[in-house]
Amino acid sequence: MIPILNNMKKDWILELSDGEKLNITTFGENPAGKTPTIIYVHGFKGFKDWGFVPYLAEFLSGRGLFVITFNFSHNGIGSDLMEFTELEKFADNTLSREVRELSELINAYRNGFFGQTKSSLGLLGHSRGGGVSLVATGLKDTIKAIVTWSSVATFARYNPEIEKKWRTDGYYEILNQRTGQIMRLGLILLDDIKQNQNGLLSIEKAVKNSRQPLLIIHGEEDESVPVKEAQQLAAWSDPHKSELLTIPGTGHTFGAKHPFEGSNPALDEILTRTCDFFKRNL
Repeated sequence: MIPILNNMKKDWILELSDGEKLNITTFGENPAGKTPTIIYVHGFKGFKDWGFVPYLAEFLSGRGLFVITFNFSHNGIGSDLMEFTELEKFADNTLSREVRELSELINAYRNGFFGQTKSSLGLLGHSRGGGVSLVATGLKDTIKAIVTWSSVATFARYNPEIEKKWRTDGYYEILNQRTGQIMRLGLILLDDIKQNQNGLLSIEKAVKNSRQPLLIIHGEEDESVPVKEAQQLAAWSDPHKSELLTIPGTGHTFGAKHPFEGSNPALDEILTRTCDFFKRNL
């Protein structure tokens, strides 16, 4: 585990346009508003205090970056920041909501919610959060660089049999292996994907239209999102502005678990590569 050089953090609550709230934690300092800033975007069943996220944020902030981590309002995490206690909200979540909430967070940052803001802004998204980040980047020209970890290349991930049962039942149930909870996805999510997969939620269009430097990192043994999706993202991207880094012998979370049990060579390697990429491009 690489030593952490800075551990200053602060909690915030941002009220959104629809009255929902984002729980936010920032790491590092940005007193003059000139420190390059990273927003970390968690994935499906992820949250800002999961496993490697605080370590990631401390690592990057300790190397001169200001890091913002947050929970989407409908990710299932409420006032208990470590447990899924809002399963009704989880069932009502959509990808369009997540794109909008990330866009509102970016706007809040630019409007001085965290203090003076003259610095360059980058996004770091994991898994589904990588896809959300790529789509949001296409909507926000203020984003100067993006890194994805284990990112999806499409949000349309369900086979026809699942979709048929989903529509019949009105929901789709998944098991959270870590907690043992049965978590429902509402029909609103499937409808959102179907209605917007060729427009707002098209990761392919977002990547092909992107002008920002892009670093794509993926474990070669990813059990949740096959490495071929990283290769697809790379094929869509501008080869002069993108990099693909595949890590052998590691999976979807790069060997990290929740609760966090410490780092490992694969995780520290991708953190170092991520930090170097942001330092070069922000």
